Formats: sequence, C-alpha cells, structure tokens
Amino acid sequence: MYDILVIGGGVVGGMILRELSRFNAKICLLEKESDVAMGASRANSGISHAGFDAKEGSLKAKFNVLGASMMPKVTEELGVKYKNNGSIVVGFNDEDMETLQGLYERGLKNGVKGLKIIDQQELRTLEPNISDDAVGALFATTAGIVCPYELAIASIGNAMDNGAELKLNFEVDKIETGEYFTVTSKDGQVVKAKYIVNSAGIYSDKIAGLIGDNSFKIGARKGEYILLDKESGNFVNHTLFFCPTKKGKGILVSQTVDNNIILGPTATEQDDKDDVTTTADGLNDVIASANKLCKKVPVFNSITSFAGLRAYSDRHDFIIEKSALNDKFYNVAGIESPGLTSAPAIGDFIANEVAKDLNLNKKDNFNPTRKADYFFKNLTNEEKNAVIKKIPEYGKIVCRCESITLGEILRAIRENPKATTVDGIKRRTRAGMGRCQGGFCQPVIVSVLAKELGIPYEQVTKSGKGSEINVGRTK
Repeated sequence: MYDILVIGGGVVGGMILRELSRFNAKICLLEKESDVAMGASRANSGISHAGFDAKEGSLKAKFNVLGASMMPKVTEELGVKYKNNGSIVVGFNDEDMETLQGLYERGLKNGVKGLKIIDQQELRTLEPNISDDAVGALFATTAGIVCPYELAIASIGNAMDNGAELKLNFEVDKIETGEYFTVTSKDGQVVKAKYIVNSAGIYSDKIAGLIGDNSFKIGARKGEYILLDKESGNFVNHTLFFCPTKKGKGILVSQTVDNNIILGPTATEQDDKDDVTTTADGLNDVIASANKLCKKVPVFNSITSFAGLRAYSDRHDFIIEKSALNDKFYNVAGIESPGLTSAPAIGDFIANEVAKDLNLNKKDNFNPTRKADYFFKNLTNEEKNAVIKKIPEYGKIVCRCESITLGEILRAIRENPKATTVDGIKRRTRAGMGRCQGGFCQPVIVSVLAKELGIPYEQVTKSGKGSEINVGRTK
C-alpha cells in the first residue's frame, strides 16, 4: 500500500515526485514506457519562459513566473544544465510591435521582471544574424534554456535516492475506487494507494476517465524540430520567437544548453497520440520560418530531426485540481507550454497540497542534490586523472563526438533511474547525440548494456520492446 501514486514519468510528474519525497510517505511513480521522460519531456524546445505570454490570472501565468524564479536553484541542486540566455520576440511590422507592447504590459501584470521593448538597432547588436526585415522586439532577460529530459531524469533520480519507487512498463488500465485506489496495469500488475496524482500528459484525460471523471479532454499537437551541429552553436545568442498565435509560440531559433541550435516546432493537431514521425512538409515549414526569422540559417549543419507531442486541454489552461468525483485524486493535466518552466512550481504546489491532506511531516534527512549525469569532459586534466586513477573506466572514450567515457555510461546504467536502453544512455550521457548520431559508439553501448543487464546482445533495444537493434549474429 502506497500513500501516493504519481502516474506519468515526465518532467511534471518527476518534479511532483521529487517534492513528495521531501515528506515521510511511501510514494511511487508509474510510467507506461521503458524509461522516464519518453513523452513531451523527450522532445520539446527546452525553454524556460519568462512568463509574459500567458493570460493574466491564469494558472499558466501563475506557475510560469513562479517556476522561472525557481529554475536556477532547482537545476543547480539536480546537476542539470541551465543557461539564462534571455528570449527575444521579434516584430516585423507596426502590427507586430503593437502585439509586443501588449505582451510587455501583460508581462508586467504577471510580475515578470527584466522586460523591455528594443528597437531595430539594439536588436541587431544583440543578434547580428536577425532578419533584415525585423523592426524591433520584446526582450525578456529572465528567460533561459534547460534540458527537459535531463530535468525529468534528475528529479526522478533524486526522488528515488530519497526513498521514492519507480515502476516502468506499467501502463495503467484500470482504477478501482473505494477506501483506497487499486490500480491495475495492462499486463496484470496491481498496486494500491491512498492518493493518486494524475500527471499522464496527453493521456491524462484517459486516466481521469478510469475513475469516471470526464470533465476535460486532452488533445495532441505535434511539433517537428531540426537540430544543428555545435559548429553552428553561436549562430544566435538568445531564444528568438515570432509573435505568438493561438496555436503556440511558433517556430523558434535558439541555442540549446549543449550549444547546438534548435529550429522549430511546427504545431499540427492530430488524433493519433502515438505518431511522432517527421514529415517533409513539416520540416520544410521549419526551415522556411527559421529563414524568415534569421539570415542564412545554416541548415546544412543539421544532424537530426525529430518530433514530439504536447498536450492541450479544452479548457485552454492548465488543469491542476482535485477531481470533483474523488478528492483523493488530483488531476495535473493540459500542461502544455510553459509546462517545462512551470514544473518546479507545480511540483511544489501539488506536494504541499497532498501533504496537508495526509498530514505528512517533512524528512530530516532529505538530500536535494544530485551529481550531474555527465561531467567528465568539463574537468581539468588534473581532475580527470584523479577520477581515472579511482575509476579506470573514465579513461576510455566511447562517444568521440561528445567525448563521453565508459565510466559515464556505466554510471547511467547503475544510478537511479537506471538506463536499460540505448536511448536511455543517450538521454543521460549524450553518447550518440553528436554529429555521427551514434554511428561509431552504438555497438559498444549495446555490448555494455548487454553485459550490465545480463541479457543477450540481440535483446538490447533502442527504446524498449519492439525496437530491437540486432536480429541475430552473422558470425
């Protein structure tokens, strides 16, 4: 019997779990995939938004501004890369500049600091590669960039280090209510709990429906991206946006925390909540829009493209509330942009609400810190030699593009939450994320996984069941 179950292992569910692990309670996270951070947290823009876009008085506005203020400390504690690079919303005509003035005023009402309208000359000074057609911009100095899947992995790992449990490959199929909840997975696993927090992303309406709560609907909006090599990492200095529309903040051009350049996303509503394929039309739209925002975008340096799905609700705002049908069941749903930014604040709010309901006390020995998943290449030569002397595996480079060592790969397999797939290793260490996209290091990583997990080489997968990499041996 658990005190609290969190359903959904994305960045919001992870931050909720981490904050709950501060309390004396038996808690567990249920995730239907083979790893955490496999949904929207795996593929999004990685922007910590300042908070000027959300309508004043909305939950988006409230949690965005709070989350943005918490992000520097949270990422420092969890060993997750964060950069306060600032964001720029670009105007191309008088109508755009009026929109930007409205966003500026909304931002002030939301409590956003460091906002200013800049003219064409200042914009070009900040961003030399901006389009010649740009006439001005809204500059938000408090915005930043962060790695979404790193934040999800680190928050869940930190929670597990503080006593939380994680059940992967647990696809919730049935929830029985009564004195407590009985939750059954598709393959027949059963767990029980006093409270449930539903943070299941695009499937949160389905999970709520299992207790008869059909008070909201969640749709899926596909976003396609292109990632450029680090060789182009200084093409822009800030996160650049067009003026936002009803479908979102539009195509952006931004640095990432790892000094790549990311272009995208598109915004295509679709019924299929599993389709994350990229399309020629979508990627062409990304390129065309990026070239309107900037001059001569170095698309020739692209190393990969990908797509992600983001949830949006029919209420057009975050849903963060107890279910009207059961006050021990919390819905945390429709967490679209600025959901990543808001995640620390949402986690803090939900954890404290549930703790009050259950009359929980805080732990005396909670440890909020976690060592960065990959750190070795940032050490001095003296520090590297000291690490290698203690753990020789750090002396062997496996991924040449990203300079990732065998020691880091082994650590990713052994620490919470443990990596069991090639993509799991990639998200934790960046092995396979460089220019060759795993062309050289993948066979070694498969061998290491097979040995560490005690399974045949052929059973190692890219991202879980059905994604086997090798079908058999040729010799």
